[in-house]
Amino acid sequence: MNSSDDKKKLVVIDGNHLIHRAFYAIQSPLHTSSGEQTNAIYGFASMLLNIIDLEKPDYIAMTFDEKAPTFRHDEHEGYKATRTKAPDELYAQIPRIREMVKSFNIPIYVKEGFEADDMMGTIAVSAKKQGIDTYVITGDMDALQLINSGVNVVFPHKGYKEPIVFDKEKVVEKYGITPDQVVDYKALMGDSSDNIKGVEGIGPVGAVKLLNQYQTLDGIYEHLDEITGGIHDKLMNGKEDAYFSQRMARIVTDVPNDFTLEDTDMNTLDYQGLGKFFEEMEMASLQRRLKKMTPDDKSVGEGQMSLF
Repeated sequence: MNSSDDKKKLVVIDGNHLIHRAFYAIQSPLHTSSGEQTNAIYGFASMLLNIIDLEKPDYIAMTFDEKAPTFRHDEHEGYKATRTKAPDELYAQIPRIREMVKSFNIPIYVKEGFEADDMMGTIAVSAKKQGIDTYVITGDMDALQLINSGVNVVFPHKGYKEPIVFDKEKVVEKYGITPDQVVDYKALMGDSSDNIKGVEGIGPVGAVKLLNQYQTLDGIYEHLDEITGGIHDKLMNGKEDAYFSQRMARIVTDVPNDFTLEDTDMNTLDYQGLGKFFEEMEMASLQRRLKKMTPDDKSVGEGQMSLF
Protein backbone atom coordinates (compact mmCIF):
# COMPACT_ATOMS: atom_id res chain seq x y z
CA MET A 1 0.00 0.00 0.00
CA ASN A 2 1.60 3.23 -1.14
CA SER A 3 1.33 6.44 0.81
CA SER A 4 -0.20 9.41 -1.00
CA ASP A 5 1.89 11.42 -3.43
CA ASP A 6 4.93 9.27 -2.68
CA LYS A 7 5.21 10.73 0.80
CA LYS A 8 7.25 8.83 3.31
CA LYS A 9 5.29 6.37 5.44
CA LEU A 10 5.17 5.71 9.16
CA VAL A 11 3.46 2.63 10.55
CA VAL A 12 2.35 2.74 14.18
CA ILE A 13 1.43 -0.65 15.60
CA ASP A 14 -1.01 -1.40 18.40
CA GLY A 15 1.12 -4.00 20.17
CA ASN A 16 -1.63 -5.25 22.46
CA HIS A 17 -3.96 -5.95 19.57
CA LEU A 18 -1.31 -7.92 17.71
CA ILE A 19 -0.52 -9.95 20.83
CA HIS A 20 -4.15 -11.01 21.26
CA ARG A 21 -4.57 -11.83 17.57
CA ALA A 22 -1.37 -13.86 17.60
CA PHE A 23 -2.27 -15.81 20.73
CA TYR A 24 -5.70 -16.88 19.53
CA ALA A 25 -4.64 -17.47 15.92
CA ILE A 26 -2.29 -20.28 16.87
CA GLN A 27 -4.46 -22.79 18.69
CA SER A 28 -1.77 -25.39 19.36
CA PRO A 29 0.67 -24.05 21.98
CA LEU A 30 4.27 -23.79 20.81
CA HIS A 31 7.16 -24.26 23.24
CA THR A 32 10.93 -24.02 23.31
CA SER A 33 12.96 -27.07 24.29
CA SER A 34 13.02 -25.68 27.84
CA GLY A 35 9.21 -25.59 27.95
CA GLU A 36 8.60 -21.86 27.47
CA GLN A 37 5.31 -21.25 25.63
CA THR A 38 5.81 -19.18 22.48
CA ASN A 39 2.66 -19.26 20.34
CA ALA A 40 1.88 -15.55 20.91
CA ILE A 41 5.54 -14.62 20.49
CA TYR A 42 5.80 -16.55 17.24
CA GLY A 43 2.51 -15.22 15.85
CA PHE A 44 3.35 -11.64 16.82
CA ALA A 45 6.78 -11.88 15.18
CA SER A 46 5.31 -13.40 12.02
CA MET A 47 2.77 -10.58 11.69
CA LEU A 48 5.46 -7.99 12.38
CA LEU A 49 7.56 -9.35 9.53
CA ASN A 50 4.48 -9.40 7.30
CA ILE A 51 3.78 -5.76 8.13
CA ILE A 52 7.32 -4.71 7.25
CA ASP A 53 7.35 -6.79 4.07
CA LEU A 54 3.95 -5.59 2.82
CA GLU A 55 3.94 -1.97 3.97
CA LYS A 56 7.62 -1.22 3.35
CA PRO A 57 7.50 1.74 5.74
CA ASP A 58 10.14 4.42 6.07
CA TYR A 59 9.45 4.67 9.80
CA ILE A 60 8.03 2.24 12.36
CA ALA A 61 6.85 2.56 15.97
CA MET A 62 5.07 0.39 18.53
CA THR A 63 2.63 1.23 21.31
CA PHE A 64 1.36 -0.82 24.25
CA ASP A 65 -1.18 -0.37 27.00
CA GLU A 66 0.33 -0.08 30.47
CA LYS A 67 -0.96 -1.82 33.60
CA ALA A 68 -1.46 1.47 35.44
CA PRO A 69 -4.98 2.97 35.32
CA THR A 70 -5.62 5.65 32.71
CA PHE A 71 -7.46 8.94 33.13
CA ARG A 72 -10.53 7.12 31.80
CA HIS A 73 -10.37 4.63 34.67
CA ASP A 74 -9.99 7.52 37.10
CA GLU A 75 -13.10 9.22 35.72
CA HIS A 76 -15.15 6.06 35.16
CA GLU A 77 -14.74 3.32 37.75
CA GLY A 78 -16.35 0.74 35.48
CA TYR A 79 -14.29 1.55 32.39
CA LYS A 80 -13.49 -1.74 30.60
CA ALA A 81 -14.63 -3.60 33.73
CA THR A 82 -16.82 -5.97 31.72
CA ARG A 83 -13.96 -7.38 29.67
CA THR A 84 -13.05 -11.02 30.16
CA LYS A 85 -9.51 -11.46 31.46
CA ALA A 86 -7.17 -13.07 28.96
CA PRO A 87 -5.51 -16.38 29.86
CA ASP A 88 -2.37 -16.29 32.00
CA GLU A 89 -0.55 -18.04 29.15
CA LEU A 90 -1.01 -14.91 27.06
CA TYR A 91 0.19 -12.49 29.74
CA ALA A 92 3.22 -14.64 30.42
CA GLN A 93 4.46 -14.03 26.86
CA ILE A 94 4.10 -10.22 26.83
CA PRO A 95 7.49 -9.48 28.48
CA ARG A 96 9.22 -11.62 25.84
CA ILE A 97 7.33 -9.84 23.05
CA ARG A 98 8.42 -6.45 24.34
CA GLU A 99 11.95 -7.81 24.62
CA MET A 100 11.74 -8.89 20.98
CA VAL A 101 10.54 -5.45 19.85
CA LYS A 102 13.41 -3.81 21.73
CA SER A 103 15.92 -6.29 20.31
CA PHE A 104 14.82 -5.15 16.84
CA ASN A 105 15.30 -1.53 17.96
CA ILE A 106 11.70 -0.57 17.25
CA PRO A 107 10.88 2.27 19.67
CA ILE A 108 8.03 1.61 22.09
CA TYR A 109 5.88 4.58 23.06
CA VAL A 110 3.83 4.37 26.25
CA LYS A 111 2.66 6.95 28.77
CA GLU A 112 1.26 6.24 32.20
CA GLY A 113 -2.31 7.45 32.46
CA PHE A 114 -3.02 7.02 28.74
CA GLU A 115 -3.87 4.14 26.42
CA ALA A 116 -2.09 2.88 23.34
CA ASP A 117 -4.81 4.57 21.24
CA ASP A 118 -3.84 7.93 22.70
CA MET A 119 -0.18 7.40 21.90
CA MET A 120 -1.01 6.29 18.34
CA GLY A 121 -3.18 9.35 17.85
CA THR A 122 -0.51 11.66 19.21
CA ILE A 123 2.18 10.13 17.02
CA ALA A 124 -0.05 10.32 13.93
CA VAL A 125 -0.72 14.01 14.52
CA SER A 126 2.98 14.71 15.01
CA ALA A 127 3.92 12.80 11.85
CA LYS A 128 1.31 14.61 9.77
CA LYS A 129 2.74 17.97 10.85
CA GLN A 130 6.05 16.75 9.45
CA GLY A 131 4.53 15.72 6.12
CA ILE A 132 4.55 11.99 6.83
CA ASP A 133 1.65 9.65 6.02
CA THR A 134 0.73 7.40 8.94
CA TYR A 135 -0.80 3.93 8.87
CA VAL A 136 -2.22 3.00 12.28
CA ILE A 137 -2.30 -0.79 12.58
CA THR A 138 -4.92 -1.94 15.07
CA GLY A 139 -8.22 -3.76 15.31
CA ASP A 140 -9.97 -1.17 17.44
CA MET A 141 -12.81 0.74 15.83
CA ASP A 142 -12.02 3.69 18.10
CA ALA A 143 -8.97 4.40 15.94
CA LEU A 144 -11.16 5.17 12.92
CA GLN A 145 -11.69 8.64 14.40
CA LEU A 146 -8.02 9.38 13.58
CA ILE A 147 -8.50 9.01 9.83
CA ASN A 148 -7.86 12.08 7.72
CA SER A 149 -5.92 13.02 4.59
CA GLY A 150 -2.64 11.95 6.21
CA VAL A 151 -3.79 9.03 8.37
CA ASN A 152 -5.24 5.64 7.45
CA VAL A 153 -6.19 2.83 9.83
CA VAL A 154 -5.38 -0.76 8.94
CA PHE A 155 -7.09 -3.81 10.46
CA PRO A 156 -4.90 -6.93 10.32
CA HIS A 157 -6.48 -9.86 8.51
CA LYS A 158 -5.19 -13.38 7.90
CA GLY A 159 -1.92 -12.78 9.71
CA TYR A 160 -1.55 -9.44 7.94
CA LYS A 161 -1.48 -11.16 4.58
CA GLU A 162 -4.74 -9.44 3.58
CA PRO A 163 -4.99 -6.27 5.70
CA ILE A 164 -8.10 -4.13 5.50
CA VAL A 165 -7.27 -0.46 4.92
CA PHE A 166 -9.72 2.14 6.16
CA ASP A 167 -9.79 5.63 4.69
CA LYS A 168 -12.71 8.05 4.90
CA GLU A 169 -14.60 6.38 2.04
CA LYS A 170 -14.21 2.91 3.57
CA VAL A 171 -15.56 4.11 6.94
CA VAL A 172 -18.61 5.67 5.25
CA GLU A 173 -19.16 2.51 3.21
CA LYS A 174 -18.99 0.16 6.20
CA TYR A 175 -20.55 2.21 9.00
CA GLY A 176 -22.56 4.96 7.30
CA ILE A 177 -20.69 7.72 9.13
CA THR A 178 -17.49 9.69 8.58
CA PRO A 179 -14.35 9.35 10.73
CA ASP A 180 -15.20 12.71 12.32
CA GLN A 181 -18.47 11.19 13.56
CA VAL A 182 -17.02 8.05 15.14
CA VAL A 183 -16.72 9.60 18.62
CA ASP A 184 -20.30 10.88 18.58
CA TYR A 185 -21.49 7.54 17.20
CA LYS A 186 -20.05 5.82 20.26
CA ALA A 187 -21.37 8.57 22.51
CA LEU A 188 -24.87 7.74 21.32
CA MET A 189 -24.82 3.95 21.12
CA GLY A 190 -22.18 3.25 23.75
CA ASP A 191 -19.58 0.50 23.67
CA SER A 192 -20.11 -2.67 25.68
CA SER A 193 -16.49 -3.77 25.29
CA ASP A 194 -15.30 -0.59 27.04
CA ASN A 195 -18.36 -0.46 29.32
CA ILE A 196 -19.32 2.93 27.92
CA LYS A 197 -23.03 3.46 28.44
CA GLY A 198 -24.07 5.84 25.68
CA VAL A 199 -27.75 6.80 25.46
CA GLU A 200 -29.97 3.99 26.68
CA GLY A 201 -32.17 2.71 23.86
CA ILE A 202 -30.11 4.19 20.99
CA GLY A 203 -28.50 1.51 18.84
CA PRO A 204 -26.29 1.58 15.74
CA VAL A 205 -29.11 2.26 13.29
CA GLY A 206 -30.57 5.07 15.36
CA ALA A 207 -27.15 6.62 15.97
CA VAL A 208 -26.32 6.65 12.26
CA LYS A 209 -29.71 8.14 11.38
CA LEU A 210 -29.30 10.94 13.91
CA LEU A 211 -25.76 11.75 12.83
CA ASN A 212 -26.68 11.73 9.16
CA GLN A 213 -29.36 14.29 9.90
CA TYR A 214 -27.67 16.48 12.51
CA GLN A 215 -23.96 15.74 11.89
CA THR A 216 -22.71 15.94 15.49
CA LEU A 217 -23.78 15.24 19.06
CA ASP A 218 -23.99 19.00 19.64
CA GLY A 219 -26.13 19.32 16.51
CA ILE A 220 -28.51 16.67 17.79
CA TYR A 221 -29.01 18.39 21.13
CA GLU A 222 -29.26 21.82 19.53
CA HIS A 223 -32.23 20.48 17.54
CA LEU A 224 -33.71 18.26 20.22
CA ASP A 225 -37.06 20.07 19.97
CA GLU A 226 -37.34 18.85 16.36
CA ILE A 227 -37.03 15.20 17.42
CA THR A 228 -40.25 13.61 18.56
CA GLY A 229 -41.52 10.51 20.31
CA GLY A 230 -39.44 7.99 22.20
CA ILE A 231 -36.16 9.05 20.60
CA HIS A 232 -36.63 12.57 22.00
CA ASP A 233 -37.20 11.21 25.49
CA LYS A 234 -34.24 8.86 25.32
CA LEU A 235 -31.96 11.66 24.18
CA MET A 236 -33.25 14.06 26.79
CA ASN A 237 -32.87 11.56 29.62
CA GLY A 238 -29.49 10.37 28.38
CA LYS A 239 -27.81 13.70 27.66
CA GLU A 240 -25.37 13.52 30.55
CA ASP A 241 -24.44 9.94 29.67
CA ALA A 242 -23.96 10.90 26.03
CA TYR A 243 -21.46 13.66 26.74
CA PHE A 244 -19.64 11.57 29.33
CA SER A 245 -19.42 8.70 26.83
CA GLN A 246 -18.14 11.14 24.23
CA ARG A 247 -15.27 12.07 26.51
CA MET A 248 -14.47 8.42 27.19
CA ALA A 249 -14.48 7.57 23.48
CA ARG A 250 -12.35 10.46 22.22
CA ILE A 251 -8.70 9.61 21.60
CA VAL A 252 -6.24 12.12 23.06
CA THR A 253 -3.82 13.42 20.43
CA ASP A 254 -1.57 15.64 22.52
CA VAL A 255 -0.06 13.20 25.03
CA PRO A 256 3.33 14.40 26.33
CA ASN A 257 5.85 12.25 24.47
CA ASP A 258 9.39 11.89 23.15
CA PHE A 259 8.50 10.78 19.62
CA THR A 260 10.98 11.66 16.88
CA LEU A 261 11.11 10.48 13.29
CA GLU A 262 14.83 9.80 13.67
CA ASP A 263 14.18 7.21 16.37
CA THR A 264 11.66 5.39 14.19
CA ASP A 265 13.73 5.34 10.99
CA MET A 266 13.76 1.87 9.41
CA ASN A 267 17.50 2.27 8.85
CA THR A 268 18.03 2.02 12.61
CA LEU A 269 16.46 -1.46 12.91
CA ASP A 270 18.75 -4.08 14.42
CA TYR A 271 18.25 -7.13 12.21
CA GLN A 272 21.05 -8.96 13.99
CA GLY A 273 19.49 -8.30 17.37
CA LEU A 274 16.21 -9.77 16.19
CA GLY A 275 18.09 -12.70 14.66
CA LYS A 276 19.65 -13.45 18.03
CA PHE A 277 16.23 -13.32 19.66
CA PHE A 278 14.80 -15.79 17.12
CA GLU A 279 17.79 -18.02 17.72
CA GLU A 280 17.18 -17.99 21.47
CA MET A 281 13.49 -18.71 20.94
CA GLU A 282 14.34 -21.58 18.55
CA MET A 283 12.34 -20.01 15.72
CA ALA A 284 14.37 -21.20 12.75
CA SER A 285 11.65 -20.46 10.18
CA LEU A 286 11.51 -16.82 11.29
CA GLN A 287 15.30 -16.62 11.15
CA ARG A 288 15.14 -17.71 7.52
CA ARG A 289 12.43 -15.16 6.74
CA LEU A 290 14.40 -12.43 8.45
CA LYS A 291 17.52 -13.28 6.46
CA LYS A 292 15.61 -12.82 3.19
CA MET A 293 14.28 -9.45 4.39
CA THR A 294 17.55 -8.11 5.77
CA PRO A 295 18.98 -5.26 3.66
CA ASP A 296 22.34 -6.05 2.08
CA ASP A 297 24.13 -3.41 4.12
CA LYS A 298 22.78 -4.96 7.34
CA SER A 299 23.81 -8.57 6.66
CA VAL A 300 27.54 -8.38 5.93
CA GLY A 301 30.21 -9.95 8.10
CA GLU A 302 30.92 -13.51 9.14
CA GLY A 303 29.60 -13.04 12.67
CA GLN A 304 26.33 -11.56 11.47
CA MET A 305 25.67 -14.25 8.92
CA SER A 306 26.22 -16.96 11.53
CA LEU A 307 23.04 -15.81 13.25
CA PHE A 308 21.00 -17.31 10.43
